[in-house]
Amino acid sequence: MKLYFTRHGKTEWNEQRRFQGMNGDSPLLPSSFAQIRALGRHLRDVPFAAVYSSPSKRAKQTAQGIVDQWQKPVPIFYKDNLKEMGYGALEGKSIDQMQKHYGETLNNMRHHLDLYDPTVFNGETVAAMLARMTKTITNVLYQYDDPVLFVGHGASLTAAIQFLAGKDLSDLRQMGGLRNNSLSILETTDKKQPYELVLWNDVSFLP
Repeated sequence: MKLYFTRHGKTEWNEQRRFQGMNGDSPLLPSSFAQIRALGRHLRDVPFAAVYSSPSKRAKQTAQGIVDQWQKPVPIFYKDNLKEMGYGALEGKSIDQMQKHYGETLNNMRHHLDLYDPTVFNGETVAAMLARMTKTITNVLYQYDDPVLFVGHGASLTAAIQFLAGKDLSDLRQMGGLRNNSLSILETTDKKQPYELVLWNDVSFLP
């Protein structure tokens, strides 16, 4: 069985380099819709059983835009557990400005999740984020035999995919973060962890 993953389309806050986590949201850029359609066309021949998405607007619009490119209707289910990592007081703030105040903490967020402690700005811990993400993904896995697509967010999907592929906390960001509308795939023959990472962060199909 294959599990497909994509990050939502690029948003205004992505463009402005603002934190956009569990409780923050901003509109998709106009250019994102063409990329979403391209991803949908790229996946149109995959026999998906279902799509599971974060309920954040940027993810919902991405999920619906993908499915709109398919001839066969596929149900979309929205799960709170697939939301982005919670950034607490950083939501909506400039990444560059916050770097001046929380430089070491934000460096750990990006490169060393085993050392990341978001207490200072009341953010979500890596352990809490991984617990909700992996619980939802594995629960979905046991419901189907045909492929499933997950639509989510950069930080939480990056960590969850790498964790399910057997990486340690210290290595979850080793391959970098997911690009908008990229495609990654995990595969399993027995539905037991770790799963095989067969595709990572592919954007070759985007205009």
